[in-house]
Amino acid sequence: MAIFELEPMKHHVLICNGGTCMRHEGEEVTQAIRDEIRKQNADAYIHTTRTRCNGRCHDASVVIVYPQGDWYGQMTAAAGTQLVQKLVEGEKLETHLFHECVGKSRPE
Repeated sequence: MAIFELEPMKHHVLICNGGTCMRHEGEEVTQAIRDEIRKQNADAYIHTTRTRCNGRCHDASVVIVYPQGDWYGQMTAAAGTQLVQKLVEGEKLETHLFHECVGKSRPE
């Protein structure tokens, strides 16, 4: 999925394709997210990138959504589909959300 115009982009979805996540449905999660983006005609405002290990192997399979900074764990293909539906609706997939970066204060 190439993205040429960045102005309409609202979400950048980083999908872990590290070894542990790949053993925990990483490929299926990747395809489900990308398929649902196409189904929802959301290509212009939801962009995906496969990443290497994100360092949270015990939460595999991991998906991170920016600019919100939301980290989702134990993702499955079905959860990937639900995540895209939630993003389209302007919501979060609370059942898999384990960390939120945006709005959190930094340690001093």
